[in-house]
Amino acid sequence: MKLWGGRFTEATDELVERYTSSIGFDQRLAEVDIRGSIAHARMLGRQGIIGADEAEQIIAGLEGLLADARAGRLAFRVEDEDIHMNVERLLHERIGPVAGKLHTGRSRNDQVALDMHLYMREACGQVVEDIRALQAALVEVAEAHPDVIIPGYTHLQRAQPVLLAHHLLAYFWMLERDAERFADAASRTDMMPLGAGALAGSTFPLDREQVMRELGFGRLYENSLDAVSDRDYLIEFLAASSILMMHLSRLAEELVLWTSEEFGFVELADAYCTGSSMMPQKKNPDVAELVRGKTGRVYGHLLGLLTVLKGLPLAYNKDLQEDKEGVFDTIDTLLPALRLFAGMIRTMRVRQERLREAFSRDFSNATDVADYLAAKGVPFREAHEVVGRLVLLAIERGTNLEGLSLADYRALSDRFEEDIFEHIRIERVVAARATRGGTAPAAVAQQLALAKERLANRLGDAHHTQATDGT
Repeated sequence: MKLWGGRFTEATDELVERYTSSIGFDQRLAEVDIRGSIAHARMLGRQGIIGADEAEQIIAGLEGLLADARAGRLAFRVEDEDIHMNVERLLHERIGPVAGKLHTGRSRNDQVALDMHLYMREACGQVVEDIRALQAALVEVAEAHPDVIIPGYTHLQRAQPVLLAHHLLAYFWMLERDAERFADAASRTDMMPLGAGALAGSTFPLDREQVMRELGFGRLYENSLDAVSDRDYLIEFLAASSILMMHLSRLAEELVLWTSEEFGFVELADAYCTGSSMMPQKKNPDVAELVRGKTGRVYGHLLGLLTVLKGLPLAYNKDLQEDKEGVFDTIDTLLPALRLFAGMIRTMRVRQERLREAFSRDFSNATDVADYLAAKGVPFREAHEVVGRLVLLAIERGTNLEGLSLADYRALSDRFEEDIFEHIRIERVVAARATRGGTAPAAVAQQLALAKERLANRLGDAHHTQATDGT
């Protein structure tokens, strides 16, 4: 007999049972479902809605189920549809008919909303923690290579030289914004919907504030219709996840390029690569490629949930069961990606000899030649033209700007002096960009110190929050 089967005269079609069942994926909510039920049962007892001894029985039974859930000992059935009814059936088997009083004053509509809020609050915190670990890896590698210069690109064409540390720290700040987005999304996840009932509230004298405090929520939903139909916080999570995956995909693309023989700037550790079944020489950056590929999967989950929600009337509709699989898959995609990237970055080898070689056939100091002339009073547009002709001359001779003679320079402008060669040294080019946020060693050192300070403060805040929550 279904828990809702009183008004039905026929058994549920087997295909309907399989098609509508969610236990295949919502069983991961078992722990939060039981924790929510414990808080609800305790409140029912304190409010006198059920007897104190009944509440104690229910709580004891639920605590036993919680221990079994954490040990992986619970067995779920498709015919019980979802995690809520499976838990209630398991509780009934353990403590008898009194288990039926647990559902007093609530609906599966506000119960599932509570479960998802609890689960996603923890998920947001875990994502932020893993973002911090990747940021720490970026800082560690940047700090270990303070003087390494790499070509900088625009349009994937050589542009200007930058410090490797500067390049890596660009991703640190992208990830910093990502962490802020998840923390912001968590603030709207931190809302307690239980007590909304199916859609209109409850006739029982529920103490929603008590349940809110016990479960550690910061605030309540003030409207019961909104409480059971709101999935905005899941959309925010998926949107923040999509942006984060986009950042990881950009870094993945650069690692794929940098590890190719054509670039050869870095080599990934064997632990993060795979080989070819046919070509023995291959060392493929498969992890980076898969993260790049899985980015589209996360984008799809965001669009999918937006589409589910776009035409739904208030309040609960079965369509909302579709809110979970995409979110769960996003979590399962995102967390390993962050952890793998932290390992890849921390263990990659920077091929400094290859980077030095790269600048031997490079014109990324051309802007500095134009700046040299501009500083001597030559209009920049005229200076730009002069340097363009110098570049063309160097290309024709199979050299670079450092390979031209002073006579070559002076043939195009009498403002050039012997110091031009010092001016266009790659180290000098990098050091000249000393504005805040620039790539000069001094500016990058300042940026690195700020990144380390930000990271230390964020990690300290996280540890304080965990201590306060008792987790």
